Amino acid sequence: GGQFKREVTVDGQSHLLLIREEAGAPDAQFASWADAVIFVFSLENESSFEEVTQLHALLSDLRGTSDVALALVGTQDKISPSSPRVVEDARARALCGDMRRCLYYETCATYGLNVDR
Repeated sequence: GGQFKREVTVDGQSHLLLIREEAGAPDAQFASWADAVIFVFSLENESSFEEVTQLHALLSDLRGTSDVALALVGTQDKISPSSPRVVEDARARALCGDMRRCLYYETCATYGLNVDR
């Protein structure tokens, strides 16, 4: 886990993001203060995708997610012939639909794909 700050401009207005990287399941304290949650999984790791589903369910049990902005991010930095993609786009988008009000992005830090987005 870690903590980060970043200033962003949205619709001409500056906002300070206080980002806290969490490892493991959300607890009641986390659920009470979070305004947004970004769930990250590896496109070449089925268990990381399944874990996102479990973490979302835990968060939903602790706090209704209708007032929390959600994003699902699939990373693809290690996809190769020896480490193929196992989570297809349609499955990730279906999970995002199940989460409701959720944005979905695929990213690749190596090539800069959707990193700033």
